[in-house]
Amino acid sequence: MNLCAQCKGKGLCGRSKCPVTSRFQAAISMKPTDSYMGEAPSVFVGSRGFPRMSAGPLLTGEPDSPKEWLRRGYSIDDIVGVRARTIRGNAGLASVQGALCEVALSAVPVDVEARFHSPVRFDLTFDGTLAPVGMKGALKTISVLDNAKPERPVDRVTSDYDLRAADAVRVLFAEGIDERRITQLLSAGLLGVKRHAVPTRWAITAVDDTLSAGLRTQISRAPPLDTIQLYSAELFANRIIILMIPGQWRFEMIEQWEKQSIWSPETETILSDGEKDIKSGYSPIAGAYYSARLGLAEHLARIGRSASILVIRRIRSGYWAPLGTWVIREAVRRAIQEKPEHVESLDAGVARICQIMGSGKWIGYSTLIPEIKTQKTLFDFALKL
Repeated sequence: MNLCAQCKGKGLCGRSKCPVTSRFQAAISMKPTDSYMGEAPSVFVGSRGFPRMSAGPLLTGEPDSPKEWLRRGYSIDDIVGVRARTIRGNAGLASVQGALCEVALSAVPVDVEARFHSPVRFDLTFDGTLAPVGMKGALKTISVLDNAKPERPVDRVTSDYDLRAADAVRVLFAEGIDERRITQLLSAGLLGVKRHAVPTRWAITAVDDTLSAGLRTQISRAPPLDTIQLYSAELFANRIIILMIPGQWRFEMIEQWEKQSIWSPETETILSDGEKDIKSGYSPIAGAYYSARLGLAEHLARIGRSASILVIRRIRSGYWAPLGTWVIREAVRRAIQEKPEHVESLDAGVARICQIMGSGKWIGYSTLIPEIKTQKTLFDFALKL
């Protein structure tokens, strides 16, 4: 396995600086500043030193929402440019907890005034789960100049100290609050009975996982699909192919990093993982696994059907900067908005995927396909699987 594809900039190779991401360090020039006055649309809680983490607001007057980036048709370059100009204020969690909560609570960016111990520095890093941030600075003081303006469901749920965090996540989602907002609230420590801040990287995956688990229970009681369906879409050189097979809930994801893609510069790398009823352990595919699963669980719950699902993500060299797992979630959502191809059999579905992929190398990494072929039910025979 290519270590870069598994590491994604986290330093597993032991080097002090990631050789893949270091070439981006000189890409953006920013005038040093030791103060900031303007909008703070979101928050960040680091994982290093847990439970004594550093945290702070993200400071930018530019869009800070993946859905808004997509609505505006931003390219990878546009998004990296926006995030490279974003300042991440850092301080001990206790000293910024109040400001953190105000920023996270508000549905619209609040204005803040921040001063730093020294001019902020450029330090653009990537890790695959989080959207990158370019500027960092140690906070000296931070003041929130506005009152937070939360949505009504957010105000109600964050005021309920008897509601468990997992239940709060599901209630908010059912009320139409998107996963990004819920992640902010969880990260800032605004949900649950015994509340505490959660590293943002962990919160992203926790929200995706919690929402999927709730939807999976609903899906398990639904009738199976009538036909085998294939969906496909591409977002930022990430090709997503989805094969939905009538049957009980099962999920498998295969991730293929093409040669010369960012985390696999020298060789092609393929990772895979899956589950039947409940996921055990953390996926080697990392946050992308949970983001893809959420998008598909949403779809099955919405149409009231169950299925076994194979997702293949092919990453090409055009994906020159990892933007976060939101890309996979939105690519899946984009794919299932399209009209599906109906294939006659499992073999026909596999052949069609090979045609789209231009290769059948992924087949050897699938455990779902051989399981379905060898563990048939009467329903499977009826569909000529």
